[in-house]
Amino acid sequence: MGQLALFDSEEYYQFPKELLEYTEHFLPENEASELEELLMNTVPWKQRTQKMYDKMVITPRLTAWYGDEGKTYQLGGASFIANSWLPELWDIKQCIEKSTGYQFNSVLLNLYRDKNDSVAWHRDKENELGNRPVIASVSLGQVRNFEFRKLDNHSNKYSLPLQHGSLLIMKGDLQMNWEHRIAKSALSMKPRINMTFRLVKSVIT
Repeated sequence: MGQLALFDSEEYYQFPKELLEYTEHFLPENEASELEELLMNTVPWKQRTQKMYDKMVITPRLTAWYGDEGKTYQLGGASFIANSWLPELWDIKQCIEKSTGYQFNSVLLNLYRDKNDSVAWHRDKENELGNRPVIASVSLGQVRNFEFRKLDNHSNKYSLPLQHGSLLIMKGDLQMNWEHRIAKSALSMKPRINMTFRLVKSVIT
């Protein structure tokens, strides 16, 4: 496997712009820190199980879903009853929609508690997200490397450090041709919260 390419927010623009947009300081630092503390203390975090390689495994992170009140979201063959929008999450959703022009109806929150929490190589390719989904990812807390690799050539691999308060837009054919992950770390890590805003098309009222 070839050497992992690590780049900062300026060098990243060598990557096709039709697949990724990165804004390092989308949220002011003080606002991002206040939001991180709020979510850490108020979100009903849960550890879930999911099917991977024909086995049910416990996810090495905590999660929570938020969306329109009274809605159940179908995603990847599973049903998720969304928590009603927190005002702060709703405000961020509207801010992202205004700045990007994309629309979202839900957000998946992930809490990476320490260096052992992670998400394995995967693509967000569920039918409920459509053929070319747009996913907006806001990061809070510990900087973790967002790694992605070409599906048909794993030597074509990159890593982008996601900064506190940053916004990453994944779009175009990224979910078709690339995988991404947050790997476990050999270094000590403080908590990180990731908010992934999505437009889920399969919604039960």
